[in-house]
Parts: sequence; structure tokens; C-alpha cells
Amino acid sequence: MDYTNLTPNQEIDENELVFDIGSLYHYFTRVLDTRKQKGKRYTLSSLLVLMVLAKLGGEDKPSGITDWVAERAEQLKGMRILARDEPPCHMTYRRTLQHIVDAQAFDALIQEYHQQRMETEREIILTMDGKTLRGTIPTGEMRGTHLLTVYAPRQGLVLVQAQVDQKENEIVVAPQVLNQVNLSGAIVIGDAMHTQREVSHQIVTSGGDYLWFVKDNQPRTRWAIEKLFVHEICNLRQGAPLSKEIQMFSKTTKGHGRIETRTIFVSTLLNDYLDWPYVAQVFRLERVRWHNCYKGKTREVIYGLTSLTPHQASPKRLLKLTREYWGIENGLHYRRDVTLGEDATRMTKGQAGRNMAILNNLVLGLCLRHGHSNVAQARRHFCARPDMALQLLLVA
Repeated sequence: MDYTNLTPNQEIDENELVFDIGSLYHYFTRVLDTRKQKGKRYTLSSLLVLMVLAKLGGEDKPSGITDWVAERAEQLKGMRILARDEPPCHMTYRRTLQHIVDAQAFDALIQEYHQQRMETEREIILTMDGKTLRGTIPTGEMRGTHLLTVYAPRQGLVLVQAQVDQKENEIVVAPQVLNQVNLSGAIVIGDAMHTQREVSHQIVTSGGDYLWFVKDNQPRTRWAIEKLFVHEICNLRQGAPLSKEIQMFSKTTKGHGRIETRTIFVSTLLNDYLDWPYVAQVFRLERVRWHNCYKGKTREVIYGLTSLTPHQASPKRLLKLTREYWGIENGLHYRRDVTLGEDATRMTKGQAGRNMAILNNLVLGLCLRHGHSNVAQARRHFCARPDMALQLLLVA
């Protein structure tokens, strides 16, 4: 190995693999290995790299990861990832996920990796939502590992992911995860569960803004917003114009076998009435959908509030922001469940479920950050070109 070709931003591991300082592989080398030295055949960083490469190549279960690595053993040796002729068995991967890698420390390390890759020169949208890993639910029980996530949908990065204790709920954990994120200039969007006064105050005093949906967990607030708009809606249906204190914007889209019209009504009339910190606008969002598969339509009405002023967010922009929330559902949770088969994996022992979720977040982030919007297609590409997948891990 010619060490003179190394740049000041590069290092080399014991297998003579060159990697950038600040790359994902560099972070893997910082994961604490709790194994004893005796009997250790593979470094922990190598095992993590093999799992990520196999997942980028389309395999999600330990048995599939084992077969994927075994079929490419010679190629991986040439890439300086495998140092031995015999590749790891599936129990090695299972033990690594279950007992060797501390999930909380691993999560914190990957959060640092993701947050350092945030692009702060453009508008920052953060969505917050929880997800239960169904594959971790033991037989006869109702709940498994539940994770609360703060996600940047436009950049495909999971900034914070925290486990919710079975005796707690997301409301308790939300302030803790938001404390781990730089909220200055960010817009935090969450579902009705996170529509809480304390969290709203925390976000605005930290330099950010919030946009919440309001449902029956805040009955008085919901009633006040609904009552404000009901008279205007009735007058509008009878042909009367809206009052000057109410603004409206409507947009119709077609796709996925349906036509959808979204109409938003916005007002500042409740700013002094509502007992809500820093509220600047309230809104009524109506979705009407016509489906091709059957005659008729469905209608849904949602209420909400935000700290964004009319100068910061017009009705048109608020309508767009309400759709940003689905970035965490469609862009993260759906891909983890369907594309990466997270719920189908029965990783119930130890910390395996949470560690697998961390690896899934990494795989999605690597694909999306490098221009692969179709993750399934990207995985087929990396399956054929593991050398290109490895570069995603070695380059900062």
C-alpha cells in the first residue's frame, strides 16, 4: 500500500481500506465493540459495512445478508472488506444486532452523522412522528419497540430517533428529541398527538416555527377553530363572498387513480382568543377525492394552527406545508415497511429491532441523498455494483 497517496482527510484501517474522515465508515469505526478479543474474527466496523452493503443490495434478513456476502466473497475481499476466506455466518449478524451494538449509543452516533450532513442554506422542514416496529412485538403482547423520529423529508435524513418506553407515550419523549435538533429557522410539522402547548413554546423559543393539526385531544381549541369557519363556509356555498378576515386557496391534482381537490381557509381572528403560545394563524383544510375505482367521492376536514404569520406563510404556502407532513409517512415509514421489509422481520431479541431500524434509516438516507428517488431501483443497481455502494460509505 502506497501511503504517500493519502490526503490529510483520509485514514486507513487494519485491512488497508482507505476512507475519508467524517465518512460513514469512519463513524462505524467509532462504534464500541463489547466483544472479548479472544475468538473475534471480524471487526465490528466490517460487519456493519457488510450489513449495509447487503441491504443496499436488496437483502433485509440476516440469512439473506449471509447469502449475499457469501456469493460475493472474492469481490469483497478485493474491496478490502472481507479479510478472511470464510465469510460471517448468519448468527454473527444476529448476535451483532442483538447484543454487541448498543442501540442507544449507535443511534446517537448516526444522528451526529446525519445532522452534519444537513443542508442549512435552504428552508428546513422537519416532520415528527412515531412508528412501532411490528416485527418486534412478542407473541401474546400488544406492543413492541416504538420509535419517535424527527425527519427532514426534503433531504432524506433521520436527525433524531428515540425509543418510547412502554410506560410512556410520544408526548413525553417529544421535548427530549427536539432538544437534540437545531431548531433555528426550522418549521416543525407533527400530527395531532404532538399538538401540545409546551412543545409549541419550546420550538418557537428555540428559533423555529410549528404547524400542528388539531383533533379531539385538544377539544376546546378544535371547537373554536371549527366554529370560526363554519359560518363562512355556509355563506360561501350560498354564493356569498368570504369576509376580509378569511383567506382561501384551492388546488386540484390528479394521480394514483384519483382526483383530489384540497382547499384551505386561513384566519388570524383567533390569535388573541386562543390560549396557545405564539399562535399566528388557524386553518381549515378540506380534502375531496374522486376515485376511478368506484363512483362517488370522499371528503375529509382537518383543522390546525401555526406560529407562521401571514407574511411568512400565505394560504398557498400553508397548503403546501400541510402536505410536507406526509413525507415521513410515505418517504420514511412506508419505505421501511414495504421496500425494506422492516415489519416482516421478526427481530424480537435484545436490541436487534432498533439496530435494524437504524440501518434502514441509513440505507434510505444513502439512496435519497445521492439522487435515487426510487429506492427499490437503487437497490437493484447497487446489488450489481457493490463497489459503487461501498463508495457511499467511504466518501465524506
